[in-house]
Amino acid sequence: MSTLPEVFRRLPMAHRGLHDVRSGRPENSVEAVSAAIEAGYGIEIDLQLSSDARAMVFHDYDLTRLTGIKGPIRQRTAQDLTAMPLLGGTGGIPTFAALLDHVAGRAPLLVELKDQHGQMGETDGQLEQAVARDLQGYAGPVALMSFNPHCVALLRDLVPDVPRGLVTCRYRRIDWPLLRRGVRHRLRDIPDYDRVDASFISHSAKGLDQPRVAELKAAGAAVLCWTVRSGAEETQARKVADNITFEGYLPEIPS
Repeated sequence: MSTLPEVFRRLPMAHRGLHDVRSGRPENSVEAVSAAIEAGYGIEIDLQLSSDARAMVFHDYDLTRLTGIKGPIRQRTAQDLTAMPLLGGTGGIPTFAALLDHVAGRAPLLVELKDQHGQMGETDGQLEQAVARDLQGYAGPVALMSFNPHCVALLRDLVPDVPRGLVTCRYRRIDWPLLRRGVRHRLRDIPDYDRVDASFISHSAKGLDQPRVAELKAAGAAVLCWTVRSGAEETQARKVADNITFEGYLPEIPS
């Protein structure tokens, strides 16, 4: 197990970068990442896969909401995607490799690999392998995580020295209408934490009162949480969580 560095507990993590589309900083854009670095925060980003097996910094499975162009991101090449402007910004969708070059160790990166299976099952390994390739030689602080425990298990094998964790929540049906009931019920109890040799969870801020969260924290797991949107929410979350992922306000940075 690779331990989560202290900086991931100390610096609040800007959700998808310090984004504000009204100021020309779309989520998961180079501009949003640059703003987070300048402000002194850590950075949380998402990764999806291109049709030519490149890791792309993007949250959604479909391009429409963030680019205005319809269709799945996985049906486009990395070259097409990097040339596709994000709405409200000036640049295209970054590759993970390009973003790593841009950050160059100046801020900790909390990286979520989006589930490519659809039902949190065994993955084809393409996104995980792309991430492992991109991380070769990168010396800055990075931690990897996913909702899909099979993804995290594969990352353990591919990049064993990079800290890894599980993204977790209450798995309510209203939030996960397409996920099978049995899968939701199983993942709710975070049964794979030890199996994947995780060192942290990133749990929904609205479900931090789950007994399993307290159990993992008592056993030494770092507890991060998402997504906090006000100082009042932060105060409540920090009663349990070691750190927050935030958006929509500017939390204080501990000295």
